[in-house]
Amino acid sequence: MDCPIVDRIRTDARGERARLVASLRATPASIAPRYFYDALGCALYGAICVLPEYYPTRIEQAIFDGHREAIAASVGQGGTWVDLGAGDGAKSERWFEHVRPARYVAVDAARGALQQALARLASRHPAIAMSGVVADFEEGLAIGDLLPDGAVTFFYPGSSIGNFTPDGALGFVRAIRAHLAGRRGGGLLIGVDTRKDRDRLASAYDDALGVTALFNRNVLTHVNRVLGSDFDVRDFRHVALYDATAGRVEMHLEALRAVDVSVDGAVRRFYAGERIHTENSYKYDPADFDRLLGAAGFSQRRAWLDPARDFAVFHAR
Repeated sequence: MDCPIVDRIRTDARGERARLVASLRATPASIAPRYFYDALGCALYGAICVLPEYYPTRIEQAIFDGHREAIAASVGQGGTWVDLGAGDGAKSERWFEHVRPARYVAVDAARGALQQALARLASRHPAIAMSGVVADFEEGLAIGDLLPDGAVTFFYPGSSIGNFTPDGALGFVRAIRAHLAGRRGGGLLIGVDTRKDRDRLASAYDDALGVTALFNRNVLTHVNRVLGSDFDVRDFRHVALYDATAGRVEMHLEALRAVDVSVDGAVRRFYAGERIHTENSYKYDPADFDRLLGAAGFSQRRAWLDPARDFAVFHAR
């Protein structure tokens, strides 16, 4: 089955390279999270999701399993299912028999992952029309022309919304609401990680096996391929910390010693203890996220939580 993939990355390669170089030369330095997801990064992220410390995937799935009928009834059947940050598509596939989409649109920044996911899913579900979109959510969600008439469900699991700042999250959710304007049925089905004990959050982002550390440090290997830089991953350690005031987990790479790195032909010195900021993951009180959905224009909102209130699933229309 043909599964066309459309590229909606707006930044040209030269501009993207310049932006990456500028972020590495800045003080403090940073790397956009999109650079996590080369082939190895995607595989490592999949391993993170099954670690015992990384509760979000496990608890979200328990919520889905425990409330599958109620959630499916709220979403409705048919229409188009848009999988935001699709990865391997496995989370969406578990919904197919319950919501019976006519069309599946997988959206992800990693083209290779999209190709593999669509090939697998198309062979297993030939009755569902499938396509892919390569997109960077930081650039927006320009997919309106790819959505047919009728109900559309945007599926955004795993608390990936936490990678946006709160203002950015509001803007992104508003963009989804704009795509839903005038449509009946469907809506936004989204997973949200909640605020909780600092130690619990710290272990989720710094597991005992060190898989998250490998995932974080691998971003330097990817950057080396993109820029021709010469980062040595052995010179940096993984750091995860929780900022309770901001309500976010931060991931950094910290230089173990003073090192000189060639970044686009110029030397950038990283001093011992200096950090490269690689990711934020914001956590929300359920009431706060409900208000965010309301501010984005969703008037009908339902939430399902686990007994410990560690994670929330919202459906909004």
